[in-house]
Amino acid sequence: MKGKMILAVMFFIALFLQGNSVIAQDAAQKAMMDYMTPGKMHELLAKNVGEWKTTIKMWMQPGAEPTVTEGTSVGEMILGGRYLQTKHSADFMGMPMQGIGIDAYDNGKKIFISIWVDNFGTGVMTLEGKYDESSKTLTLAGKMFEPVSGKDMKVREVIKYINDGHQTMEMYQEVDGKEFKSMELEMKKVK
Repeated sequence: MKGKMILAVMFFIALFLQGNSVIAQDAAQKAMMDYMTPGKMHELLAKNVGEWKTTIKMWMQPGAEPTVTEGTSVGEMILGGRYLQTKHSADFMGMPMQGIGIDAYDNGKKIFISIWVDNFGTGVMTLEGKYDESSKTLTLAGKMFEPVSGKDMKVREVIKYINDGHQTMEMYQEVDGKEFKSMELEMKKVK
């Protein structure tokens, strides 16, 4: 009798664990689907798809006159609409500049992530931030390597979505503990 009781208890424990395992598997599957499925913030990134004309102003130090140049940008959504890849090109002080940005919205962390590489360096700039829907502004912050000092420098970008065919980006760098505007990018969609 005692053996049958132990077997019955073990049977019910096994059924309970199996039921909880199915519930846990369903919850895990839902979490993974939510994490991998592009949503509203990916639609915001997709507004950057297409060809753009750019006007770039760069300040080498606070108070200096900006260097102004024009360029192009081509954006496309990649990996099933999960990431925005943007290729930029311009001439800067007589040198051709090429850069590639990868922008993401992490559904799990609820943040935007931006990665930038270009032919004016060998490092990677990474930024993270949030979108403010009321002002249509994406603010990102992070670090980039500054070769003169040999150290990382704090960087902040403010991207303003004026409309589907017009946006601006302002970049701020921190030097000696003080932030200054180092770049302004105006983008107008060509097609």
